Amino acid sequence: MNSIGIFCGSAEGCSPEYMNAARATGQLLAQKDIAVVYGGGRVGLMGAVADSALQHGGRVTGVIPHALFEREIGHTGLTELVVVENMHQRKQRMAELSSGFIALPGGAGTMEEIFEQWTWAQLGMHHKPCAFLDVNGFYQPLKAMIERMAAEGFIRQSYIDMLLFSDSLVEIIDYFNDYTPPATKWASPVGSQHG
Repeated sequence: MNSIGIFCGSAEGCSPEYMNAARATGQLLAQKDIAVVYGGGRVGLMGAVADSALQHGGRVTGVIPHALFEREIGHTGLTELVVVENMHQRKQRMAELSSGFIALPGGAGTMEEIFEQWTWAQLGMHHKPCAFLDVNGFYQPLKAMIERMAAEGFIRQSYIDMLLFSDSLVEIIDYFNDYTPPATKWASPVGSQHG
């Protein structure tokens, strides 16, 4: 595990626990010599992860679309800042640069980004692990919804088992280091797959 893609909010959230978790994430990844790959912003949880990693000697690569960079929210103090044309290119480039993906608390963009990587893993487009850093129980309602998807026959339990929900970044990194991907979605006998 030499690099981890971090998806998180461009806002700080209402509780100081979120910013504390973001700073702790940047610090621990730097201390473990794991590069941070993230959306390139300097605000909110995104900026806190990047700044903390840099302050502790870590490597940080940001990937940001032109439109957002031009609105002056691009972080210009990173190890590397990659400016791309659009959000699709951003996600693709982050996927290429990352060995695994962690979602910290965030909004719709955070959900969309981590769910895309999880979907790509199900389809065998990559074999990289995904996890949710469950700060203050933030992701418990989402976990319940994902379990409901399986109970209602829309997703296999093996794909839910691909995801880790944990309030411990150390546990997530250990999980990533030991991760073995399940069989891909269309590798099973006809009739046994779910959307």
